Formats: sequence, C-alpha cells, structure tokens
Amino acid sequence: MKITLSVIKADIGSIGGHIKPSAKVIKAVRDHIESQGKKKLIDFFISHTGDDIAILMTHTGGTGNEGVHKMAWDAFVTGTNVAKGQGLYGAGQDLLKDAFSGNVKGMGPAVAEMEIEERPNEPFLFFAADKTEPGAYNLPLFLGFSDPMYCPGLMLSPSMADGFKFVIMDVNYTEGDRIIELNAPEDYYGITTLLRDNSRFVIESIWSRSSGDQAAAVSTSRLRNIAGKYTGKDDPVHLVRTQSKFPATGEILSPYSIGHYVAGTMRGSHNGPMMPCKQNTTISYFDGPAVVTCAAFCVHNGKLTEPADAFDHPFWDWVRGNVSQKAQEIRRQGFSGPAMLPYEDLEYGGIVEKMKKLDKEFKVREKEKAPVSV
Repeated sequence: MKITLSVIKADIGSIGGHIKPSAKVIKAVRDHIESQGKKKLIDFFISHTGDDIAILMTHTGGTGNEGVHKMAWDAFVTGTNVAKGQGLYGAGQDLLKDAFSGNVKGMGPAVAEMEIEERPNEPFLFFAADKTEPGAYNLPLFLGFSDPMYCPGLMLSPSMADGFKFVIMDVNYTEGDRIIELNAPEDYYGITTLLRDNSRFVIESIWSRSSGDQAAAVSTSRLRNIAGKYTGKDDPVHLVRTQSKFPATGEILSPYSIGHYVAGTMRGSHNGPMMPCKQNTTISYFDGPAVVTCAAFCVHNGKLTEPADAFDHPFWDWVRGNVSQKAQEIRRQGFSGPAMLPYEDLEYGGIVEKMKKLDKEFKVREKEKAPVSV
C-alpha cells in the first residue's frame, strides 16, 4: 500500500518564555486535526518538543498535498488564537505569512514528508528538535547511513551493501532548491566536505541505492531566509525508515550518544550540545541545550501504532548527564570564541547594529615618521 508520512511542526506560543506550549493550545491543534482530518487522513499523532507542536499524519494524498497542508496550517492558526488569548510568549511566531498559498513550505513551519510503498512491517522513527537548525541532523544521519563504526549493517547486511544516496541542499540559496546528489561510499569525502558546514548544507533526503526507496526526509527551511530577520531557530524534524534494507533502529539512534555541538540555544546565537530527550520534554537551561526527541512507530495500512519513546531508557540518562557537562563547559566561555556563533551567522539584529556603530569609530593610525639623522 502506498501511503504518505507527513510531519509539520511550528512554534505558536509558549508558557514562561521558550519552555512549552500550554495544554489548551495543544488541545486546540488536536481538536482541529481530529475534526477536519476525518476525510483527509488515515491517522495522526500530536506531540511537542520544547515549545514546538508537531503534527504527524498518514494519508494517501502524496507529498505537498494542499488539503493536508492547509489543514495543518489552519490548526496552527487556531492554536495561535488560543495562545494569544492566554497571553503566551511568541504566539504565532513560526507563521511567517499572512495567508496560506498551496503548502506550508516557505511559510515558517518545518515540514518533512515521504511517500512510501508500505512494507508488510514498516517501522520508522520521527525525530523533532528544538532550539537548533536543520543541519543539526547532518552528523547523526551521515554516521547512521554511511559509517560502519555506527552502522555495522553496511558490512553485515547484503541489502545495504550498495550504500545510500544523499541529497544535500544549499539552504542559503533562496531562488530555488539548489541540491546535489552524492553517493556513499564513493563520494564519502565530498559528502563530508559539505556536511561540515551545518548552517549552509543540509541533508534533505537519503535513498537506498539497492532498491531506490527513500529512507529519510528532513525539513530544510531556514526561518531567517523567509522572514529576512531572526524570528526563532528553525527547530527541524525528520523521518527515518528502519530495518531490513535500511539501518536498524539502534544504528540510527547510536550517533545521538555523542551529544554533538550544534548552533542554537539562547537567542539562536550560541553553540551547544544536542541532548536526546524523552517525548514532550521542555526547554530550560540557557534556552536549551538543543533537544531532540524520537518517537518510534510501526505503520500498517496507514494506521499508526502507539509511539515507543526511543530515548526513554537508562542508557540515555547517562548520555544526558554527559551532554549536561558538555553544555556547562562551553557555557563557561560565555561570548568568547566558538561558544557564540561567528559574526556572519549571528541572527539577532542588535550585534549587527552595534558593529555598524563601532565600525565608524575605527581609524587608521598614522605611521610615525622616522627620526631625521644629523
């Protein structure tokens, strides 16, 4: 059976700053999807990561389906109105356009979708991150799909022996989707050359080279490129199919034990480690650390099982402790050096204006004249 997995996520208002959406806002979004999705959807699941609400949906309408996207957009608008009524912080923050226009890509919310031919057993993972950018998934996806140190299935599974194709997008290019397709293992070094720059080059999708089937989909929207100014971090989502001809669930999860450093956290202007957290985790320390959650599902005839919380295990408690130490270490450095993003990546206007003012006060010192010899 051919079905579409769609996840659309947005920050539409939060309690106490950037902590979590209110129960009333989440209920408003859920009620809208429940009432309007009867004819459009097979199934859906709603959760929050930090202050972002995510709507995971299954349907047969294909990717970019106008009816499905408009329903999600209207759900967020409905939730925004509730958030405004409660006086929540950042109400409607990620809704950057005034009116819906076909689909929500380029309108603010993060979107990841895959149209798949459903296998007899179809496990997949739904990742959601808060207080970071789409490129935050680059390293764990690269390691999970191309490095036998993390994915021994590349050595042990005949169906994965041909490797995977990476579709990588230049998210700084705003005139259209500027992409490149590179194969692992042949283009291994080319892939790493691009993926070192998380702020510009982002994995958009991954495909099995043996079957041609899509393995992963990642949201790639950069809010600053849509709004023309800082409005919040991009808070990306992604979907990954697992097992059989794809990496095992444990192989995809394994790289998240690193707690790798990503851009984001406070004011979207710092580097910090990404912490794998339990479902519906809030934001706290220094508007972070950047958090990522993972809900594991099986889907059959479009119907979702209940989610299994992939990061709710004693091992990940140990990882969270390590990540907390990494976060504290880099925060002790304050604004200096790599603790804060480089000037060209800073998204808050204040420092840009300060630099313009200071720049006018610089002067070139005149060279001292050499003493005249007598």
